Amino acid sequence: MRYRDRQGNEYKVTTNQDRFLNDAYDSYLGRSVLEIASLPVFSKVSRKVLNSRLSSGFIENFAEKNGIDMFDYEDKQYSSFNEFFTRRIKPGRRHFEPDEHKLVSPSDGKVSAYEITPSNTFVIKDSVYNVDSLLRDKKLAQKYAGGYALIIRLSVDDYHRYIYPLSGIKSHDRNIKGFLNTVNPVANRHVEVYKENSRTYCMLRTEFFGDVIQMEVGALMVGKISNHHPWGNHRVRQGEEKGMFEFGGSTIVLLLEKGAAIVDEDLLINTREGAETKVRQGEQLAKSVK
Repeated sequence: MRYRDRQGNEYKVTTNQDRFLNDAYDSYLGRSVLEIASLPVFSKVSRKVLNSRLSSGFIENFAEKNGIDMFDYEDKQYSSFNEFFTRRIKPGRRHFEPDEHKLVSPSDGKVSAYEITPSNTFVIKDSVYNVDSLLRDKKLAQKYAGGYALIIRLSVDDYHRYIYPLSGIKSHDRNIKGFLNTVNPVANRHVEVYKENSRTYCMLRTEFFGDVIQMEVGALMVGKISNHHPWGNHRVRQGEEKGMFEFGGSTIVLLLEKGAAIVDEDLLINTREGAETKVRQGEQLAKSVK
């Protein structure tokens, strides 16, 4: 997979997760196994195992194989793998200056940026998605025609807690149950990823960016998206923690209204050229037009 950092340096990286999914999706047997693994009941059983004390034995090997720098994270003895996976970062390791004229990344990850066409479609890798089917709300989808979709894909080595990218009043969370499937791009050769995944989203009513949709998408072996403020009419602050994902690669989607934001040019250029942009939580993704 092709990644670029914010300085324009390009990397071609194949992670253990990418390699496993590439092999699995390229065989009928592998796809059958992943289909079973994506069932909600399998996720529930997996979550119980990963929350058990026995799972703590996986931590050291997992961190080493995935190149996770534990210096960034709080020093503690983790009682289970999921406690490790949802670990908190040390203060100051994801620093940003609050600025309501800047939309910041809610998480670590690899970003793709797309303009939402008048027909309300955008492309993630080789698959075409409709904002209507993503939100399951045709009227709401029309609100974002001509705007931008920012797709932030997390892999297992990323920090899996996420924040609010802006201050504002949030709506209640809307939960959409789905057939859990991987958000890794290689899956797009065989399935339309977002139509298969469970997801949760809310609207943030902001001063300088209008109404922003923030959506969390569950992935393979992720049976739970844990948000701290599921209720509506709740005031939140830019940089405030919104929630966390349990084990697996996951994705966050931001939808911006037409004319509300100027998306950073490097994100748009890299996406057009087939590369994702590696960002850290708190980095700027767009500026307000106002």
